[in-house]
Amino acid sequence: MIIVYGIPNCDTVKKARAWLDGQGLAYQFHDYKKQGVPAELLPQWMDALGWEALLNRSGTTWRKLDEAVRAGVTDRASAAALMLAQPSVIKRPLVRWADGRLSLGFKPELFSAHA
Repeated sequence: MIIVYGIPNCDTVKKARAWLDGQGLAYQFHDYKKQGVPAELLPQWMDALGWEALLNRSGTTWRKLDEAVRAGVTDRASAAALMLAQPSVIKRPLVRWADGRLSLGFKPELFSAHA
């Protein structure tokens, strides 16, 4: 089963879900706002993708953070703590494909390679 992690009002998540729907691919949506970040999976995501890639430093959530909080994100542990506390700071969507591979963001060619 494909699992799409993100928030429902994110434009990129909407595009990704529309693409999956258009391809007739079944998936489960994990809403960070309602369900939180799965703390048991975050270390696996960081291992596979890198904490720097997971942390969306160009998003609104990051820009709204206090400068001291942003400056405090210097390593894997501090990034993980922020991601658990502020799930919207994770780049979206994060997709776990049926074969277990992970991807970040949405581009049709990226999704085609995984689907």
